Amino acid sequence: MSTPSKGDKGAAPTPEELRERVEHTRDELGMTVEALAAKADVKEQAKEKAAEFKEQAADKAVVVTDRIREKTAHAAQLVKDRTPDPVLDKAAHAAAQVRETATRAGHLAAERTPEPLREKAGSAVTMTKGKRAPLLAAATAFAVLLFLRRSRRRR
Repeated sequence: MSTPSKGDKGAAPTPEELRERVEHTRDELGMTVEALAAKADVKEQAKEKAAEFKEQAADKAVVVTDRIREKTAHAAQLVKDRTPDPVLDKAAHAAAQVRETATRAGHLAAERTPEPLREKAGSAVTMTKGKRAPLLAAATAFAVLLFLRRSRRRR
């Protein structure tokens, strides 16, 4: 008597074949249940969408920041090109005087400021230095807006 092979359609399956089929069906059923559970998990889907939007927003922020930097540099160059040399010299001289005066005022204020207040100011300066890039970007954007607004008024 011969044993039926796997290719025989008319022969009854062996117990080993039945076990393989059952195991295969269990695996498929498990994957189907996992897929359905993932579709039904609204909270996880919301998290994934939020992460996707966050990534898109970060990418757009980089693009916008780069554009602002380019336009700011261009605007600064235009201002520098259109400003007469005597005015630039006077501005540089005035800036030097302001720096010197500010330095003297800073030293005077430091001498008269109580120690606890100096410590708090030092911690605030440290915290601000860590966030210098966003502060500079905001200040630059503000300066560009003011420049564009003035140039539109003159037209």
